[in-house]
Amino acid sequence: MSLKDTSKFLSLLLRHKPQLVGLELDEHGWADVNELIRRVSRRRPLDRTTLEQIVATDDKQRYSFSADGKLIRANQGHSIPVDVELSELEPPPILYHGTGERFAASIKIHGLLKKSRLYVHLSSDVDTATKVGRRHGTPKIFRVNSGKMFADGFKFFRSVNGVWLTEHVPVKYLEEF
Repeated sequence: MSLKDTSKFLSLLLRHKPQLVGLELDEHGWADVNELIRRVSRRRPLDRTTLEQIVATDDKQRYSFSADGKLIRANQGHSIPVDVELSELEPPPILYHGTGERFAASIKIHGLLKKSRLYVHLSSDVDTATKVGRRHGTPKIFRVNSGKMFADGFKFFRSVNGVWLTEHVPVKYLEEF
């Protein structure tokens, strides 16, 4: 089993379906590291060294350990209700959203919706948004007038890995890039 495959499985557990292995997350999305290793190891090989390697090398920095190293959680992207303890921040004036070209027509009508996630994910640069968009086929980039949104009362948060989060981006704040 590759590190990438194991990382994807961890993402599924820590963001969407901890019940698949009988894992419990606290209200902030934290799981006990030893319990995670024990439960995942029933399905695929996982030890502390491998888990630390996944956290350290994940290109999107999806995971964080607690300060004492006893807990782990996904930084964002949850579809289950958890509070990852984000502070509201003023965003940069412009952010970007990368998606697949096939979603562009719907976005032009409805704006950016969080769908099954807790937040809409935004990038601070075009390159990152493009990489995200490629996961969905031909990338389509939208420029978000986040400064105007913030001035209009929308809340923004930034995850520990630099992803900007908000609950919805109405069409009037979007521009095709």
